[in-house]
Parts: sequence; C-alpha cells; structure tokens
Amino acid sequence: MAKTSVKNSIPRAKTPEEVGVSSKAVMDFIADAKEHSMEFHSFMVIRHGKVAAEWYNEPFTNDSKHIMYSASKSFTSTAIGFAISEGLLSLDTRLVDLFPEYVKKKDEKLEQITVFSLLTMTAGKQPSLFADKAKADWIETFFKAPWTYDPNTTFLYINENIYMLAAIVKKVTGMGVIDYLMPRLFEPLGIERPFWETDPVHGIEAGGWGLYLSTEDFAKFILCYAKGGKWKNKQVIPKDWVKQATSKQVENKGTSETRDNQAGYGFCFWQNDGIPNSYRADGMFSQFGIVAPDYDAVIITTSGISNEPEARECIWRHFPEGFLDETAEEKAEPEKVDITNSNMDEVHESYRSDLEAEIEGKTIKFRKGPMGIILNLIGFPVSVIPIHVTFMMSDRAGNIDHVKFHFEDKSCDMTWDEGDENNTVTCGMDGHYRYGKIRLGQIDFKVCCYAEWFDGTNLNVTIRPIETVGKRKLNFNFRPHKRVTMKPSSIPDTRDFANYMKGFAGDLVKNPVLLAVVKKAVYFLPYVVEPKQRGKFID
Repeated sequence: MAKTSVKNSIPRAKTPEEVGVSSKAVMDFIADAKEHSMEFHSFMVIRHGKVAAEWYNEPFTNDSKHIMYSASKSFTSTAIGFAISEGLLSLDTRLVDLFPEYVKKKDEKLEQITVFSLLTMTAGKQPSLFADKAKADWIETFFKAPWTYDPNTTFLYINENIYMLAAIVKKVTGMGVIDYLMPRLFEPLGIERPFWETDPVHGIEAGGWGLYLSTEDFAKFILCYAKGGKWKNKQVIPKDWVKQATSKQVENKGTSETRDNQAGYGFCFWQNDGIPNSYRADGMFSQFGIVAPDYDAVIITTSGISNEPEARECIWRHFPEGFLDETAEEKAEPEKVDITNSNMDEVHESYRSDLEAEIEGKTIKFRKGPMGIILNLIGFPVSVIPIHVTFMMSDRAGNIDHVKFHFEDKSCDMTWDEGDENNTVTCGMDGHYRYGKIRLGQIDFKVCCYAEWFDGTNLNVTIRPIETVGKRKLNFNFRPHKRVTMKPSSIPDTRDFANYMKGFAGDLVKNPVLLAVVKKAVYFLPYVVEPKQRGKFID
C-alpha cells in the first residue's frame, strides 16, 4: 500500500480487512480494469474513516495533481452552501437581481432563473458547447444564450450554469471561489491552495470544470461530505447543506441512456443506481467521488476513461460486494495479496537511427495547411496537450512549430514553439520516462516523456501531462529533400472523445434529420482535429 506525505492526511488501516474491505475485491477490480484496458490513474477505498486500500498507476502518484473536470462543480456548490449559511444568498435569489447590468430587455424567463435553477441544471439556457472561451465574456455569453426549455421545468446538464454560480460567489463575497473556500474548506481539510482555471475577462474560476487536486485531497472533500460535513469531529461544511446537496432535488429520468445518470440530481451531486442510497461527485473521463452511506464507505477514482458508464460498471462489479459483513460470527482473514502500483505505459528502449546526426539541432518549420487554418479559425489549433483537455481551456495554445531535436546517449530533447510559449522536454530513449515541466495556454504542467524510433525514418515522441487525463503521441516522419510530416494522436483515443461529444448532440440539435447528420459527422472528428502536419528543415 502506498504511503502518503500529505499533511493532515486521512488515517490508513493496517489491512483492508481491518475496516471491512476485501483485499481480493480490490485486486479483482484492478485486474478487471486492466483486462478491459481501462486507464484508471488512481483508486482509493475508504471505510469507517480510514483508507482501506489505494493504488496508483505510474506515472501517477499519491501527491500528483489531477484535473477534476465536472467534479469541480461539487466544490462550487459547496461555496454556494457557505454563502447561503452566511446569509449572503438564498436558493430563491434571482440571477437578474445579481447581474442587472447584463439584462438588456425584459425577459420573463430570465427572471425565473434562481440559484436553485443553476444548482439543479434546470435554468433552461444552452450556450454553445463549441464557443471559443478564449475571447468571450462568459457571463454575457450565458445571458445571450438561447433557450432550450422553460426555467425550472427540465434537467439539462450545462457547464455554464455552474460558472454562473462561481460568478455569483464573486458578486456577493467580493472574492473568487478559491479565496472564499480557503479558510472555510481547504485549510480545515489540510488542502494546499489548488489551481483552478479562470475565465479570460473577469478572472472568475470556471466553476463547472478546471480544478486540479490530488487523489488524497479529493478524498478529503468527499469524506467530509460522507461524515455529514465534519472533519476530525469539527463541523466544516454546514450540515443542512450536506443533506440538501446530496439528496435528489430534481428528476433526470430519460435524459441519458445510462442508469446512473438518471437516478436523480442534487446540488451538483449525482444519485447512483449501482449502489442503493449512494451519491457521487462526477467528472468527465471518470473522475469519481462515490459515497455509500449504508456501508460507511467512500470510493475515489481519477482516470482517463472516456466511457464513464463502463468505468462505473467496473466498480459496481466489485463493490458493494467487496464490503465485508462485519456482523458475521467468523471474521474474514486478510487475503495474502499485494496492492502495489503499476506502470501504465509500456516504455521500451529505442533503437537509434543514423538520421540523428542529420536532424541534430536543426529547425523544422510546419505550415498550417487548409485544415490547420480552419482549426485556428474555430479556436482549436493542434497542441501538444490533447484536445480532451484543451477544448475546456480558456487559452487553447496550439500550432506546434519550430521543432528542434538534440540527441544524447540515453535521451533526446525536443524544443518547440506553441502560441507565444516555448518549451523543451527531455524524452527517455532507454526504456524509462524523463520528467519535466511545460507551460501551455498559460498553465503549468508536469510531464513525463519518452521517444522511440519506429524505424529508420519514423520517430515517435510521447508526452504525458500528468495532471491531465491523457497523453499526446507525435509521429515524425523524416523524408527526402528535408521534408518532415508530423501526425498527432492521443490516448484516450480521440474517437472515444468523439463518442462522448456525440452524447451532447441531442441537446444541441433538435431537428432529427440534422441530428443524424451531426452524429455521423462527429465520427470524423479525429481526422479533423488531428490532421497531419507538413513541414521542412529551414537551416
């Protein structure tokens, strides 16, 4: 079992069985995930307030920060809970009363949107999922967004609802969500100040996404909810808010094809069907904070799994069955198992090409080409950061250019320009990662990298930003007459991401004929957003 160095950490059990968790169930879950090629990055089981088991998929560790995606919403909801408890808001507070400067004309529907509407995803507005967030005033975008439903009538999962809650926190407290939560939540739980992406105009946290936390810190937050808002016997989150936020507030039947996504929705917490009387914080690519009150248990995952229902089903196959019956007359003996970390990437020692001497230190200039120009126009330039991450960023960086390689005995350096930023990474070529840092889209990322010659003319470079859900693979094909092509790809596969996006098509397009066309078009997304780049040496 991995050790933790996190300050004010959750207590660890000596064995999983000490707190009524089957070691075999944990091992079977990990084996199941591997068998089905599910890229879980970390997994933690907590019972009776103690960590029963934890597992990390190298290069992820117990203190690695990880993007939370929509699990961020539960933190924004908590900030609203504090504001309500302090008398700054109520669930009935109207949006138009907080932002009258954005109301251009009388709109009876707009007047019906309340804090409750935003928390429960029943506001009825539908901002474009593909809007360029790098240029827009996000508050104005929300106010101008078209109506899909009348307010407070229908569940419609919209990220911008929760951004508006973050904007409300700033409006009524004069502080951003992080500053507001530091003395109320993060400091009491022993969580160091986290990073949270902000909008480009107001500097307000994204609210519905963009928070980065370690597995341990995410677990502290979820465990605090599981304990009714208490941490180390001190009430941190208001007890009444915990009950309200984690209870079913609205129905969402018929809004999804998956059972766990139509079991009910609270205040940015989902109800589960897989474990009775349970709920979860949930982020894209299977970031889960699951609370099972009947078992006094919490399950935490970070991962890069596009198919979230499949990831949850993998958990349900082993839990709650893996929680032992502690009332049985014969106590279960600990299984003789070893819960150890594993290495997610197969990193091989590379053969070395004679081309290295010709490539050394020379600059490759890439031209955008027709598709590259289109991607720039719509705000999705090709980046070293996979599109799974960049499509939610307010600054998407992009346009990989001026690439140089420097080769050493056991590694190579790759230097490149992207937007207004320049980065260098060292890539292991001896079967081992090399770790480093890059800055893209005004965000700092820790990365691990390796490179391998596929043959004498094809060099594969793999860059994994550890805080994110995936990795980027760049295939450089060195051709005669100083010509070079670069083909980007991603893991998780962009096709999986396309299938995820397809699930939102019905919300965006109501015409059934057009919807069928859009769903077919989504299949071609990988060919569009990861076009082959053509370039040549310029020195």
